[in-house]
Amino acid sequence: MSKPTHFDTDGRARMVDVTSKGETVREATARGVVRMKPATLEMIEQGRAAKGDVLAVAQVAGIMAAKRTPDLIPMCHPLPITGVEMQFQLNREESCVEISATVKLAGRTGVEMEALTAVTVAALTVYDMCKAVDRGMVVDRIRLVHKSGGKSGEYIGE
Repeated sequence: MSKPTHFDTDGRARMVDVTSKGETVREATARGVVRMKPATLEMIEQGRAAKGDVLAVAQVAGIMAAKRTPDLIPMCHPLPITGVEMQFQLNREESCVEISATVKLAGRTGVEMEALTAVTVAALTVYDMCKAVDRGMVVDRIRLVHKSGGKSGEYIGE
């Protein structure tokens, strides 16, 4: 395991200097789920949530979150993201909304945090829009499933 990069020699937090790194095409995909009552999932599917179209709002929230990641995570670099793709799958068998975010750019550092942030905020948006009918929802299994580009190469988590 490599040593942490976000600390200087005195142990103080720092933003990693990526000036000397070469630009490469980078991509990261994260996934997560929101578990809920079957009736809540049905309400989402039928578009009956009082606050509006849950998945449409969560999609926009995820995209916005990816772009705002350095405002939320202190040591993240502001990045010129070139694409964010959000996907939502309703899973009736497990009574959950499965969320996926893929973020892309050509740059000097990866977009893993942007993909993870997009999934997290999209999941929180689903929760927010449905909490009046189901306070027992669970945001679960947010994880990086794939990344490519850069010196460390490809990572496949599932």
